Amino acid sequence: MLRINSGNGKDDGTVGSHIITFLVEDRPGVFAKVTGLIRRRNFNIAKITVGPTHIEKVTRMTFLINADEATLEQVVKQLNKMVEVLRITELKPKDCVIRELALIKINTSDQQERNEAMQFVNIFRGNVLDVSPTSLTVEVTGDSQKIDAFLELTKRFGIIEVARTGITALSRGSDPRPRGVDSLTLLDYE
Repeated sequence: MLRINSGNGKDDGTVGSHIITFLVEDRPGVFAKVTGLIRRRNFNIAKITVGPTHIEKVTRMTFLINADEATLEQVVKQLNKMVEVLRITELKPKDCVIRELALIKINTSDQQERNEAMQFVNIFRGNVLDVSPTSLTVEVTGDSQKIDAFLELTKRFGIIEVARTGITALSRGSDPRPRGVDSLTLLDYE
């Protein structure tokens, strides 16, 4: 299980997990440029999610990156120099909402197993998406620990397949920028 750092701001040289969000211009090649720069620094991108925002021609990228503070700071400075990168924000877990989605196909060879699996789905506030004579496909949304716990409980039935997204995250409250973050005005894109 991956643990996200506490965001205490200390740079003791240890590698921690950092949630970084990027608002970028929605143009071909931007994703490759951003990930290429991160890859060249030998960071492990543990999870990644990319999708459109409410602003036309602006895409949000959310990365969970394993890196030490000093190296991460250098990469962020380099990424900030890219014309296509509009805003970079590091989100601290205690100051944001984090979610992940998993689609899980579970083996249910009889009615008793299906009923038992559906009880777990209800407990975890999941949704049944597909039922076949031998399987159940469910959707579970939450933090990584919730999804890991669901997978642990249902593996005794036999997990046929799992498709899991990366994390997606937003800062808490009405201000999209965490305190102390200087950000670019996006009015040109609205």
